Amino acid sequence: MPFPEPTSPAGSRTEVFLRYLDYFRESVMTKVSALPESELRRSGLPSGWTPLELLKHLRYVELRWIEWGFQGREVPEPWGDRRGERWYVAPEETRSDLVAALRAQGAHTSAVVTAHDLAEVGAPGPRWNGADPASLERVLFHLLQEYARHLGHLDIVTELADGPTGE
Repeated sequence: MPFPEPTSPAGSRTEVFLRYLDYFRESVMTKVSALPESELRRSGLPSGWTPLELLKHLRYVELRWIEWGFQGREVPEPWGDRRGERWYVAPEETRSDLVAALRAQGAHTSAVVTAHDLAEVGAPGPRWNGADPASLERVLFHLLQEYARHLGHLDIVTELADGPTGE
């Protein structure tokens, strides 16, 4: 998927947000998919996270901000990507399962975003920790920074593992 250049025409701000989210999401999945199996559950960094943990974390980031946050849905385990203070992937969870889950979460995000105005304010709920809910546009800005930051982290990890780097 090509980078959504600022000079590429877009019909709306919503389309711009979705292009960037799709690009970042696909880039994460492509990089994790290109890694050898031996690198998926291993960390080369002092912080200790693994590529599969990052993949699962990003799925839950979208779930927390779109479903639990903006939509105000009840989510049984909004922090299901964690055990204690760490990201967690169970031994039986596979790369293909986690890629499919992130892809499905992305499809849900796209459907929600296209069905709502960017200025619409999210539903009240526990995601907001007592604060007023944010607009969809603010939620999307947050998701973009989260993806961009973590894709940069993944670039370092894949480079250390002799995997693909860069855009």
